[in-house]
Amino acid sequence: MPQGLVVIAHGTVDSLDDIPAFLTNIRRGHAPPQELVDEVTRRYRAIGGKSPLNDTTRAVAEKLAVATALPARACGRLFAPYPRQAIDELFALGVDELVVVPLAQHSAPLYVDAVRAAVRESSRPETPVVGPANYGREPRLVRVFADRVERALREIPADELATTSVVFTAHSLPVAVVRAGDPYEAEFRASVELVDAAVRVRPGMTSVCFQSQGMSQGPGGRPVEWMGPDLRKALEHEKARGAKRVVIAPIGFLADHVEILYDLDIEARAWAEELGLVLSRTASLNADDTFIDALVAVISPYLALPRTSTDQAPGPA
Repeated sequence: MPQGLVVIAHGTVDSLDDIPAFLTNIRRGHAPPQELVDEVTRRYRAIGGKSPLNDTTRAVAEKLAVATALPARACGRLFAPYPRQAIDELFALGVDELVVVPLAQHSAPLYVDAVRAAVRESSRPETPVVGPANYGREPRLVRVFADRVERALREIPADELATTSVVFTAHSLPVAVVRAGDPYEAEFRASVELVDAAVRVRPGMTSVCFQSQGMSQGPGGRPVEWMGPDLRKALEHEKARGAKRVVIAPIGFLADHVEILYDLDIEARAWAEELGLVLSRTASLNADDTFIDALVAVISPYLALPRTSTDQAPGPA
């Protein structure tokens, strides 16, 4: 049965003109208020007018195609290229089973379901779709994140590590989503525990926060409470307990996007300067070969074809 890979990320826009439509998708069909469009547009302009996420997703797909000897296509869950385009291209290549590669380790089933929904609306609705469960605990991924933290800590003088704090971050979600049973927060905190335990260069302190909260009002003016503590409060907390340096480790994210390049590199850096903190962050995984190896370990239980590298052993699904 010929398989193909659907590499699916959150999605982003390549043109600022598409931001209103993108935000409408994020808001489940509700048009965004103009002030939100203006603010998001300002942030995209501040990072150069475009997020690298689509290019990174394509690069991941290309590397996975080589690593698995399978055709791969990239798509976004919330903006073009959508899953339907990716699966149609794979169907044209003769693929009759789809393996989903969700670039969201703490909410992978949501992305697998998005591909399944696209298949149901396609010309071949009975096509099998397989993909991993949440994989934030995959040992190879944990090791890659731990290496990033170690690399950042090694840039700090040894006599300053005692007053250095590592703050692990993930994207915030509405509290109502978590209360309804979404495992996202628990999955992220489990990842933090594993990564922190694997880091061999020890900082003086560690903590967890949730960044990039959305608007306090949702569609229809409904109030929205977001998971916290937020990043500003986390930095204030680290300052209050004696930190002089903060290393942000955004291990809830896999690739550079506006949440990294603006929310951390611009906004959080300004907050840190106000507080008298020296701020740095760990490098994103993007399409690094070590990350590709981890992804192959994640999807290998679903692959019918032999892997091209003998060291890519199956990992937990």
